[in-house]
Amino acid sequence: MVNWGGLEHWEQTLIESPSRTTTGYESLNDKLVVVTGAGNGIGRAIAQRFGSVGAVVVVNDIDQGDAEATAETIVAAGGRAMPVVADVSDGEQVAIMFENTTAALGPVDVLVNNAGLIDPMLHFFEADEAWWRRILDVNLTGHFLCCQQAARIMAKNGGGSIINMSSGGATQAHRSFTAYDAAKGGIEAFTRALALDLGPYNVRVNALMPGSIDTSGLTTEERAHQGEDIPLGRVGDPFDMTGAALFLASDDASYITGDVIKIDGGMLAQQRSATVDIVDLAGFPKLADL
Repeated sequence: MVNWGGLEHWEQTLIESPSRTTTGYESLNDKLVVVTGAGNGIGRAIAQRFGSVGAVVVVNDIDQGDAEATAETIVAAGGRAMPVVADVSDGEQVAIMFENTTAALGPVDVLVNNAGLIDPMLHFFEADEAWWRRILDVNLTGHFLCCQQAARIMAKNGGGSIINMSSGGATQAHRSFTAYDAAKGGIEAFTRALALDLGPYNVRVNALMPGSIDTSGLTTEERAHQGEDIPLGRVGDPFDMTGAALFLASDDASYITGDVIKIDGGMLAQQRSATVDIVDLAGFPKLADL
């Protein structure tokens, strides 16, 4: 069930919090932005950055506490935000989320499809159908469901911007990520196809492709190891993703659609190094266990 986490309280914060802008992104002031999977990591950073430039942010997550925590940080910084709990892989919950959003706040201007699922990371021989379907349901079908709801609203309102979340795995494979990489490849194909379908309605569709982004709090040693073969010499932080998101949502990107922007410190501009792989070869199933 979709949960709005104390609607009256959050409506009051929207009234009391001043709108504010950061120079260069005035076109985003007062825009209504839905960010899925915004309770942590990249989604949280993107939601916070939109809040900092005067946008009204709907903070979606499957975890109510995480959604509320992100919204609180935006409000505490002088922005405007409202949390909403919904599973993006559930069509009914997604429909209710967008219906409630438009009823409470007006038409959606920007959708950032960030919600995704990585775990469990399984070798192909360890995987089953339920694992495959769950990864694709959240990572790919969730994008479809949210886009379908948001695009109709945007088209009727004269246009908008949809930003999907890809991965290096869309074009360069990870070990033990068959379902995840398949979903991310699908997201890039979906982004291009959707850009063609929605272009006549002034709805732009693009994607961001994160590289090695530290969303889990790596140790200093782990950061050094994962960053040593990246041209910029470090792993990324969630905030590194936010500038490209603001750009694609803004009027500065009004003639960009169907594209994918890499934010990876140059990682994919070179020959891929195994040091950035998450799953080590030593963890693969042994032949005797098959």
